[in-house]
Amino acid sequence: DVSGALCISQAWPGMARTIYNDHKRFLETYLTPYPGFFFTGDGVYRTSEGYYQLTGRLDDIINISGHRLGTAEVEDVVNHHVAVAESAVIGYPHEIKGEGKMLSFLLQNFSPGAMALHGYKQETLAAELQELISKKIAKYAAPDYVQVTHRLPKTRSG
Repeated sequence: DVSGALCISQAWPGMARTIYNDHKRFLETYLTPYPGFFFTGDGVYRTSEGYYQLTGRLDDIINISGHRLGTAEVEDVVNHHVAVAESAVIGYPHEIKGEGKMLSFLLQNFSPGAMALHGYKQETLAAELQELISKKIAKYAAPDYVQVTHRLPKTRSG
């Protein structure tokens, strides 16, 4: 059981070999961070059985009071909660900390009425998620704002 950066040791057919008009950037981005390996830019978790789970992009970093924190790291913790189907963490300008953090999440097959049946209120769930993040990562990692949403923003790749 280990987490880290997903790096590939051997070339494969169809592998990128440069960035058009910027070969130096290609080398700095993909080959310099881990010499001898191709750095994909993704975080990964490998189970003791040898299975791999991508945890998200490592370049999505929020700087909170001098602490660099990956959004995927926080999302991974939140997504382990029984009531959460998906989550997204974004940074926003903060006067004191430099950047603040906002967490949005989709409920796991829970309508607002079903939430009440399971004993959850939105405020209670928000506090529970903040506490979970504080315990699993650090106190500074807890988001300033938590909201239940009906949709999350998606990139072209999903």
